[in-house]
Amino acid sequence: MKQRQLGPGGPLVGAIGLGCMSFGGPFGPTTDDVSHAAMDAAWEAGITHFDSANVYGNGRSETVIGAWMRASGHRPVLATKAGIYGGPPRGVRNDATYLRDELDGSLRRLGTDHVDLFYIHRHEKDRPVEEVAQTMQSLIDEGKIGGWGLSEVAPDTLRRAHAVTPVRAVQNEYSLWTRSPELGLIQECARLGVAFVPFSPLARGIFGRVDLTPDMFAEGDFRKVIPRFSPENWPRNAVHLARFKAFAADQGITVAGLALAWILAQGDHLIPIPGTRTALHLGDWARADQIDLSPIAADLDALLPVGWAAGDRYSDDQASTVERYC
Repeated sequence: MKQRQLGPGGPLVGAIGLGCMSFGGPFGPTTDDVSHAAMDAAWEAGITHFDSANVYGNGRSETVIGAWMRASGHRPVLATKAGIYGGPPRGVRNDATYLRDELDGSLRRLGTDHVDLFYIHRHEKDRPVEEVAQTMQSLIDEGKIGGWGLSEVAPDTLRRAHAVTPVRAVQNEYSLWTRSPELGLIQECARLGVAFVPFSPLARGIFGRVDLTPDMFAEGDFRKVIPRFSPENWPRNAVHLARFKAFAADQGITVAGLALAWILAQGDHLIPIPGTRTALHLGDWARADQIDLSPIAADLDALLPVGWAAGDRYSDDQASTVERYC
């Protein structure tokens, strides 16, 4: 797999990372064996950057990753996050005591004394991000983290934080159906040399081999309250998706592979982290870095232009902790 740098001073990693939220069960039940098989397949494909968080399955995702590392002997570039608690409604904490305690818990579950990248999962709006940056510098100095990152923040927050302690990466939802980071965040990351890490690059599963519909979501699936899947919006979105899937088939490319290749083509500092519960689905996009989109780029722009999706990407509660900007 092609390599990209995970931010200033960061390691080289596969151009595609692995989002490990699914190992915690938010999209349906899974088992350790199935999750381990997915990580085996990722490693064999050259995917060396694994991304988790303390809240994914209340620590289950990190625990599964730690068990896999012990069993396999492999050590991926590890990223984890802290900052979100409770819900609904959800709260956000960025104070030093909380971040230190949560990081220590993550390290225990992962079975390591160091992670390569530690994100604040959301920015606590009443706490200056400069203070958070100082906390992260202390953790770097102590050797507990290699670098730090921000998630779902505005460009101004990134600039302020980076001026205190250089930021290694910024995570935001970004895909062919969520384009808001193009309003300045992707560009600011490029200017500062910060990696931009798109999560949900396969659009909450809609760019996959399964013809996903909202009635397939199990009780408790957080997608059930996302407006884009509502009875009013989903039928309109489904029309566009059907056309995109037909186009992918005509090109002889998997739907997931095409969606992920589009993201990779938006800049060399983008390192998407698609998630999956299974090795089978991972195989649909693991070689997306080899796809040349130049002959069909204009067709994709016409097929799914900016702003095509009906409905917001989050419910009001889910969006309450996200920094918005224009």
